[in-house]
Amino acid sequence: MKTFKLVALEIVEDGNSVEVPLEDGLIINKENERASWLLEAYTDLSLYDYFQKIHEQSREVIVQVVITKRENDPAYFQTKIASLKKFENHLSVLFEGRLRRNRSDYSELLLDSLLEKGLGGQALLEEFRDKMKSKPKLKMKHD
Repeated sequence: MKTFKLVALEIVEDGNSVEVPLEDGLIINKENERASWLLEAYTDLSLYDYFQKIHEQSREVIVQVVITKRENDPAYFQTKIASLKKFENHLSVLFEGRLRRNRSDYSELLLDSLLEKGLGGQALLEEFRDKMKSKPKLKMKHD
C-alpha cells in the first residue's frame, strides 16, 4: 500500500463541483486486485447532511483530488462513501473507489479551453503558463 497527503477534494456531480474544505486528508492506494483506493477527508461538520444523503442513497460520486502538492494535476476517482464519523467540530468522510482514467490530462484540457476562447500566439502561451500555475477548475472529458 502507498499513502499520500490529500490537499484538495471536490465532489463532481452533473457538471458542477462542490469544493470540500479540508482540515486534513489522506489517500491510500490499496494496491489490491480490484485496484481500489481509500480517501479520507477530515472536514467541517456543517457538511454532514450533504454527505449523509449521498451515503444513505449509496450513490456513486466522482471526486476530484489533488495529492501531495497543490501544484499537482488533479486526479479523478469513482467512489462511494464507505463511512461517516462525527467529531466535536469536524467530520471524517471515508470514500472507497477506483482511479478514473480520462481521455485528456489537465494540460490538454486547459489548452483546449484556451483555444476555444480564441487565444493564440503569445497570448495563448502566457495564459497557459499562468493557468498551469493557478490550476483553475476545468470540465472533464470522458472516454
